[in-house]
Amino acid sequence: MNRPAGTLALVLHTHMPYVEGFGTWPFGEEWLWEAIACCYEPLLDVLDAAPGRVTLSATPVLVDQLEAPGALERCAAFLRDVRPASHALDLAEAGSAGEAAALEHSAAAYAQAAQALARGDLAARLARHTTWTSAATHAVLPLLATDAGVRLQLATGIAAHHARCGAWAGGFWLPECAHAPWLDPLLEAAGVHATCVDLTDLEVDVRRPLRSPAGRLLVPLDRPALDLVWSRGGYPAGAAYRDTHRLTARRHQAWAVDGAPYDPARAAAQLERDAADFVARVSERVRGGGLCVVAVDTELIGLHWHEGAAWLAAVLEAAEVYGLAVVPLDDALAGVDPVPAPAELPATSWGAPRGLATWSGPAAGGLAWRQRAAELRVAAAGGVPARALRELLALQASDWAFLVSADTAGPYPRERAAGHEAALDAALAGGGAPAALRNLAPHLAPWG
Repeated sequence: MNRPAGTLALVLHTHMPYVEGFGTWPFGEEWLWEAIACCYEPLLDVLDAAPGRVTLSATPVLVDQLEAPGALERCAAFLRDVRPASHALDLAEAGSAGEAAALEHSAAAYAQAAQALARGDLAARLARHTTWTSAATHAVLPLLATDAGVRLQLATGIAAHHARCGAWAGGFWLPECAHAPWLDPLLEAAGVHATCVDLTDLEVDVRRPLRSPAGRLLVPLDRPALDLVWSRGGYPAGAAYRDTHRLTARRHQAWAVDGAPYDPARAAAQLERDAADFVARVSERVRGGGLCVVAVDTELIGLHWHEGAAWLAAVLEAAEVYGLAVVPLDDALAGVDPVPAPAELPATSWGAPRGLATWSGPAAGGLAWRQRAAELRVAAAGGVPARALRELLALQASDWAFLVSADTAGPYPRERAAGHEAALDAALAGGGAPAALRNLAPHLAPWG
C-alpha cells in the first residue's frame, strides 16, 4: 500500500453557550450536563489515549461554565440521581427485550460518565488537549458593529486561553467559520496566525492554505471529506447507529436509525467499516499531496452521534494501517507553502447558504441588528462597567440567532437575548439586579 503524500488534520471545535444557571430541561444547564456525559468525557478518553493527533479548540464561554462554582457538582447530581431514576421509569415501560437492553446500555453509559467526572477537574483535563482558542462568547465577528467590539471578543478569548492552556501558536477558530476580509487586520493584530474558513462555493484548491493580504493563513475546510461525517447522508445516518431523534417518554434513546432496538455490537461493526471507509477516501484525496482539513463541532462526537468518539478512535487506528498521517493542524501548516488568497473574498461561513444569512436573515428575527445596536450603545457610553461588557458578550453569542433560525429551542433563545439586552441597558444606567452571569468572561479584556 502506497503511503499518501498528503496529510489529514482533524479539528474538533468545542462550544456551548452560557446556559449554566439559566434554566434546566430541555434547553438550560442540563443541555451542558448532557454534553459532558455523552461527549466530553468519552472524547477525553480517546484524546488521552492518542495525545497530540487531533486539533481541539474550546470556546472560553464553555470553559467558563466548567469552572463555575458548583456547576460540576450539579452535573454530578444529575448523572447520579436524575438519570438512573429516569431510566428506571422507562425500563418499567419497555415494550420489548431489545428496547430494555438498549435502555440498560444507555443507563450504563451515564453511570460511566459519572465515574469519569469524579476523577478530577474536567476543565483542566480539557485544557491539556486544547491548542486553538476562539472568540469569548462565539459571536459572528463579521456582524459586529465596531472594531472595539471585535477586539473585546478576541482579546478576552485569547487571554482566557493563555490563562488556562499556556502556550498558544496563534490558531483561532472563527465562530461559525464566519469570515470577512475586513477582519484580517484585527485578527493579525491580536496574534492570530491561522483560522479555518469554508470556501466550498469558490474556485480554490481546498488542500492548500491561503495567505491573506494581512499575513495570516486561511485554511479551507475540505467539504467533500467533511460531508462524509457531517451531512444528512453522512456516517451518523447509518442504519445501525443509535437514533438521537427518536426518544422515549423520558427522552432516552433506545432505537437504531432503521427503527430496530439499538444494538451496541451491531453499531460497533458499522463504525469499524465507516472508519476504514473514511480513511480510505481521505487517503485517496491526498494521494498526490496536500492537506485535508476535516472540522466538526465536538458535540457531534457523542451528543448527536452516540458512536462518534468510538468512530474517532477507530479512524486514528485505521490511519496507522493505511499510512495516512494525522497531524495537529499547527504542525501541518508549518510544512506547507500557502498560496495568495483570491482578491475580494466574499463574507463566508459554514451556514447554509455559505454567507451570514443564518444569523442575520429574516428567519433570525432581527437579532443581529439588536446586537449591533446594543454594541453601539456601549461604544457611546464611555467608562463602561465590567458587568455591561459581560452582558454584551452574552448577547452577542451566535447561538441565539442560530436557534431562532432553526426553530429548535422554542422561546428560549429569544428570552435569553432579551434578558441580556435588558441587563446590559440596566448596567449602563447604573442600576438593575445583580448579574446572573456567575462566571462568564473571568478574563475580561477592557473595551477599546
